[in-house]
Amino acid sequence: MRPSGRKLDELRNVSIETNVTMHAEGSCIIKMGDTHVICTATVEDRVPPFIKGTGQGWITAEYGMLPRSTGSRMRREAASGKQGGRTVEIQRLIGRSLRAGVDRLSLGERQITIDCDVIQADGGTRCASITGGWVALRIAIDELLKSGTLSNDPLISPVAAISCGIYAGQPVLDLDYSEDSEAGVDGNFIMLGNGKMIETQISAEGATYSRDQLNSLINLAEKGTSELFNIQQASRI
Repeated sequence: MRPSGRKLDELRNVSIETNVTMHAEGSCIIKMGDTHVICTATVEDRVPPFIKGTGQGWITAEYGMLPRSTGSRMRREAASGKQGGRTVEIQRLIGRSLRAGVDRLSLGERQITIDCDVIQADGGTRCASITGGWVALRIAIDELLKSGTLSNDPLISPVAAISCGIYAGQPVLDLDYSEDSEAGVDGNFIMLGNGKMIETQISAEGATYSRDQLNSLINLAEKGTSELFNIQQASRI
């Protein structure tokens, strides 16, 4: 039995509310259970020096957790003068995951920055950030198409992410913190809308896993991301 009472293959309650800020070209708040993340997209007519002159655009991301997004207050990273290794790793993951769904030549030489700010954390913050980040990106691109700035849609596929793991000896979908902290195996799966994988991150957290268990986790991830793609689409109607 899962602590939440959910079925093994059941997502937490997921909702995505769009256009939650007045200034960003695209924005949403995604809620996956008690994990809540605000995602915004900012469009700039510039690109990093390493791709300047190539005609390609760039998608990048920044990620952060508010001090009381967790049970006890965390010190702001700005107060220490540098980002922690976990933060850097997650924002790089968000950026490269979203780039996998973009035709950067069609985007042209412009940069879109996805900011993901965790306001409440209960496990799966990086997956929520990627899933919500794509919605913010989609909204920003829609605005560029509407204004005539872009003539062709550079988004080739939606992107979503979900966690899966082995909890109490059983493969489960969408771990919350109580499960994540006790899971024998923990994984994050990032996928395109066509079912292809962008990235998988799986680690033994106290127990090894078999090939059959890995296949079970992949099957759960496919089911979970399929549901998330539908929720992403519905959020824009």
